[in-house]
Amino acid sequence: MKLLRFGPVGKEKPGLLDSEGRLRDLSNHLNDVTPDVLSPSRLNQLSRLDPTTLPVAKGSPRLGIPVSGIGKIVGVGLNYGAHAAEAKMETAPEPLIFAKATTALCGPNDSVMIPKGSTATDHEVELAIVIGSKAQYVSEADAYDVVAGYAVINDISERDYQLNRGGQFFKGKSADTFAPLGPWLVTKDEIPTPQNLRLWLELNGDIRQDSTTAEMIAKIPYLISHISSVMTLMPGDVIATGTPEGVGMGRDPQDYLKPGDVMRLGVEGLGEQRQEVIAYKKAPE
Repeated sequence: MKLLRFGPVGKEKPGLLDSEGRLRDLSNHLNDVTPDVLSPSRLNQLSRLDPTTLPVAKGSPRLGIPVSGIGKIVGVGLNYGAHAAEAKMETAPEPLIFAKATTALCGPNDSVMIPKGSTATDHEVELAIVIGSKAQYVSEADAYDVVAGYAVINDISERDYQLNRGGQFFKGKSADTFAPLGPWLVTKDEIPTPQNLRLWLELNGDIRQDSTTAEMIAKIPYLISHISSVMTLMPGDVIATGTPEGVGMGRDPQDYLKPGDVMRLGVEGLGEQRQEVIAYKKAPE
C-alpha cells in the first residue's frame, strides 16, 4: 500500500494511492494516518480494502506529511563513503546519529524556506524508514519486523549552523521545512529489497545526487538494531538513513540553495518530491 495524507495544512485527510496512480480517500475508514495505524494488524486490515470502492479525490490536492503525530526523526550522518569523503570527514566505528526537530516536517512538495541569515542551506536525498512497532534492543535478524514502510525524505541542512556553531547537527538540521517527507508511505511488502534502491536529486534540472542504497555503510538492519539499543523507537518514528555524495557542500566551489531554486528528488519505488526554495518569511500566528 501507498498511504498518504492530502489537503490543506492542518486539515489533511487520509488516503491511499491505487494501482492506477489515483488518489483515493480513506476518510470513511480512518480519521487520519496516525502511528497506531502502522501496526501490523491495522495495516493488514487496510490491505484488505478494495481501492475501487474508495472515492477518488477531486482535482490535484496538496500532499501532506504521510503520517501525522510523528514522535521523532533520527538522522544518520556520513553513512555513504563518498559523501563522507566530499565532506572531508572520517566515518566512525559506530553510526553518527542525530535528531531533527519534528517541527521541520512538511509535505513533499511544500516550499523549502531558507532560515533567516542562512548562507549554507543544502540538500540531502535519503531513504526514510518508518517504524510500525515499539522497538527496544531489536536484533538485526528481527529488525524488519518493526518496520511499517519507507518514504523519501530530503534532509535539508544548514551547514554553517551544523558545523561552525558549536558543532551541533541538531542546529543545522531542524529549521522549519527542513524535513519534506513523502509523497507517501510505502508499506514494506511493496519494497522487498530496500537495500538496493536508486536515490537521486535534481537541482534546477541538473542531476546532483545519483546513487543507490546498496552504498550505505551501516545497512538497514544494523541501523535499527543499533538505534533501538540507545533509545526506544515508537510507531511513527522516522529514521533518515543518510545521503550519498553530490551535496552542495561537496562541490568546488560550494553551491548552496538560494531562493528560486527548484529541487526534484526521489527514491526508487517510493515516489518523487518537488520543492521550490523561498526566502525566510515569518509564519502566520
